[in-house]
Amino acid sequence: MAYTQRLLLAALLCAGAQPAAGQIPDSTTARQFERRDVMIPMRDGVRLFTVVLVPRQSAGPLPIILTRTPYGTGGWGGTYHMRVGYAELIRDGYVFVFQDIRGQHQSEGVFVMNRPPRYARDRASVDEATDTWDTIDWLLANVPNNGRVGMLGISYPGFLVNAAATDPHPALRALSPQATMGDAWMGDDFFHQGAFRQSYGIEWVWGVEGRAAGSGPRRTGRYDTYDWYLGFPTLDSLARAVGAMRWPTWQRFAQHPSYDGEWQRRAVPRYLTHSSIPTLTVGGWWDQEDMYGPQATYRALEATDTAGRNFLVVGPWYHGQWNDEAADSLGQIRFGRATGDDLRQLQARWFAYWLKDQGDGHFSEATVFDAGTNAWRTFERWPAPGTVSRQFYFHTNGRLSFDPPTEAAGSDTFVSDPAHPVPYRPRPIGSYVDWDTWLSRDQRFVHGRPDVLTWETEPLTRDVTVAGDIVATLFASTTGTDADWVVKVIDVYPDSVPGRPAMGGYQLMIAGDIMRGRYRRSFERPEPIPAGTVLPFTVDLHQQAYTFTQGHRIMVQVQSTWFPLYDRNPQTFVANIFAAKPEDYRARTHRIVRSRTQPSHVAMTVFP
Repeated sequence: MAYTQRLLLAALLCAGAQPAAGQIPDSTTARQFERRDVMIPMRDGVRLFTVVLVPRQSAGPLPIILTRTPYGTGGWGGTYHMRVGYAELIRDGYVFVFQDIRGQHQSEGVFVMNRPPRYARDRASVDEATDTWDTIDWLLANVPNNGRVGMLGISYPGFLVNAAATDPHPALRALSPQATMGDAWMGDDFFHQGAFRQSYGIEWVWGVEGRAAGSGPRRTGRYDTYDWYLGFPTLDSLARAVGAMRWPTWQRFAQHPSYDGEWQRRAVPRYLTHSSIPTLTVGGWWDQEDMYGPQATYRALEATDTAGRNFLVVGPWYHGQWNDEAADSLGQIRFGRATGDDLRQLQARWFAYWLKDQGDGHFSEATVFDAGTNAWRTFERWPAPGTVSRQFYFHTNGRLSFDPPTEAAGSDTFVSDPAHPVPYRPRPIGSYVDWDTWLSRDQRFVHGRPDVLTWETEPLTRDVTVAGDIVATLFASTTGTDADWVVKVIDVYPDSVPGRPAMGGYQLMIAGDIMRGRYRRSFERPEPIPAGTVLPFTVDLHQQAYTFTQGHRIMVQVQSTWFPLYDRNPQTFVANIFAAKPEDYRARTHRIVRSRTQPSHVAMTVFP
């Protein structure tokens, strides 16, 4: 079960005032801290339930580390695994504070998913930044401390850390947003470049908002959710069957399918344009929920970081894996070291410097893990200096090469049928079963499907190291008037892997994403694709630090469905896919051109 799903499950269990079963601390933790449960008043009179953990023994006043969460603070540390994720911080000595945000669990008020920033002209308005400010004010006056506060949060709590930075309290001295939801439409939880993340948008939102809306506990009618989702001919029929029409977030999906102001106001990187507070952003290369957010957060802050206080760590992890695991592997992929331990030690040194003046303060701006060579790499900026963009071009007979095509009219075609979509991982697909590791699964499960196109290199004669952006450019056409484009970049292992025969020929996806063709020119204003017309489509695959080693192959796959994680594009343009009719869903023929004048390719930032 993924980190966010573990948090959600714990949140559902700990709605009461007493610590939930399984969350009661061991005797060591109980001896270490004095616990206070308090209701902290906000400026508008709403009170937020807050757990304050003060070490029973300390040499003097300590800094505070604050975590705000929608997932519940009913247990010691709430839904956070303090004995693992906070072990180094506990050793160093801090006051730990965990708070339920508005409308969640034991806090008063109304919960708003990804609450946007308040209007500055409205002095009576509140947002996550004002609630953080008021909380810190109360803590400074009522809890022994050294006058410094840090914030740490993973997933939605990471979003809350970034939101606090938009109007920071003067005592806020260090921030670490981790696996943060940055832009829920552009590339995180709910949409990716216009394509709706159907199963996550249903199942996660159901767990958070369904009970209050009268939908009852989350459930799907089949063990293989591929079959369950396929049983609904449209998004509208699915929403009506589960009661999603009553969920506030689903209403936002259906009423705002494009990247309008409703989503832009909730996209923290758009208004996180300057912060002098030292920020350590943490993400995972195989984060199945929020891979985009950490990269977007770092990029937004870097634009104005004249003081050199913007730092980035990206490891070989799924969503939040580093917080409660040694993280020496991901599915079948082994890293040869406990990368989670590495992160937590770095995190401890980082907070100690900014909150306690301990250490030399020497931190690399970018620390990234290369899972191709199983080594951490550090750089003075990111993407790495000294890199260049190289294009991997599609050729006839499924060949991938640095050389551009010379053909005048080369192309490959496939039929995309919404009635037979490509699964995003091997079936059966259980709800959250293997959810955390699906991005690292062997991609051979789609081998031979006629609706998946493949190109690959010959075995590499030298290493190819990626250290930055990966972007696909497809010159494509369709017989319909809309289409989705999924692009995957894959490391194909040699047929024989010494010591690990099961890894022979393994296909590890190192980057992959989807874009909805109607948004090829504007994410705000969708438009039909002219049938039969070859047009360029850009699919942002974001970033990676990865070495394709000698003897491996580089593969690129293109397809048009990734089900049921993403909804099916009707492939007939309609104004709003959330209102599409069954007859709108049509099988269409798509064509990928690989000619001299229209050379489809994937560009990667590599060391020359």
